[in-house]
Amino acid sequence: MDKKKKLLIIAHAPSDNTQKMFQAVISGASNQEIENVDVQALIPLETQPEDINSADAIILGTTENLGYMAGLVKDLFDRC
Repeated sequence: MDKKKKLLIIAHAPSDNTQKMFQAVISGASNQEIENVDVQALIPLETQPEDINSADAIILGTTENLGYMAGLVKDLFDRC
């Protein structure tokens, strides 16, 4: 059997609607019909470089503020 892949979902979801979208992505990625994928979901402040380095794929969710990504997501890129 193939080694499980790790999908990392990182999202800044400050509002009810963006939180619903974050949960929908987690739910879809965790669907029981998807095999050999471990899903890890984190907020930007919880994410560490080792989380990113150990992932086979990343889904990044961010709000758009004045044409740019949210500050917490930029902080994630600066730290990691």
